[in-house]
Parts: sequence; structure tokens; C-alpha cells
Amino acid sequence: MTLAWTDSLDAVDWTELSDLYRKAPLGEKSPARLKTVFSNSMFRRFAYDDGVLVAAGRALADGLDCSYICDVAILPSHQGRGLGNELIAQLLELSRGHAKIILYAVPGKEGFYARHGFRRMTTAMAIFEEPEKAVARGYLTP
Repeated sequence: MTLAWTDSLDAVDWTELSDLYRKAPLGEKSPARLKTVFSNSMFRRFAYDDGVLVAAGRALADGLDCSYICDVAILPSHQGRGLGNELIAQLLELSRGHAKIILYAVPGKEGFYARHGFRRMTTAMAIFEEPEKAVARGYLTP
């Protein structure tokens, strides 16, 4: 597997990226929504295997205080090959120098992120657009 990594938005097929999130599975994210959020993120990484998008992730950051890593997705056919580790390592390197680096994990994946140095926060709180779905998926307590 020879991967090509990039942070460029120029060649992103937003429909392909939307399909990646659906297959990962990280839910339905429209191509237009993904274009907006990736365009507004300070850091982003995309991995292509022979021209096929197989991994993506981004970090919202302010350049000094806080970087928030989110939307980390790996195509199922490429999971278990160390690609997630590489993607997180790259986003962490890009976020280096921020006072804090934050993410929230898909329930059940916390151990993966713990291996990269992330620790559970005791005071994190959130407001979700659809709180009932967030509770059902394990992101919020009832």
C-alpha cells in the first residue's frame, strides 16, 4: 500500500469524502457540509491509495491555545493497517504548540486515542443539534 498524503482541498471530491464517512461508519455528512467544515479547519489530512480516498481527518485550531481533532475516518478496507495511527500522528504534529489538544471519540474507540496520549476529561460538555441521537449513539449521558 503506497499512500499519498495531502492537506490540499483542490482535488477533494466532496461526494467521495461523504461516502468515506458513511462507510467508516461515522454517519451521514453531506458533501456541502464537509466542504464548509474542512475549508474552515486550520489543519486537515487526506490519504489516497492509488487515487482512492481512504482516510481523512481535520483539526479546528486557533494557532496557540486549542486544537480540536475531529472527523477522523478510515475506509473499512484500510482499517487495521496502522492508517489511523498515522493520521492521528500527523494531526497531533500539526497541532503541536497548542496549550491543549481535544477530541471526542466514537464510543468504544477511547482506547485507541489513549494510546496517543489522550486522557478522559472530567468536565467536557456539549450541545448537540440532535441530542436524542447523541444519547442513543453513546456521545451524551441521558
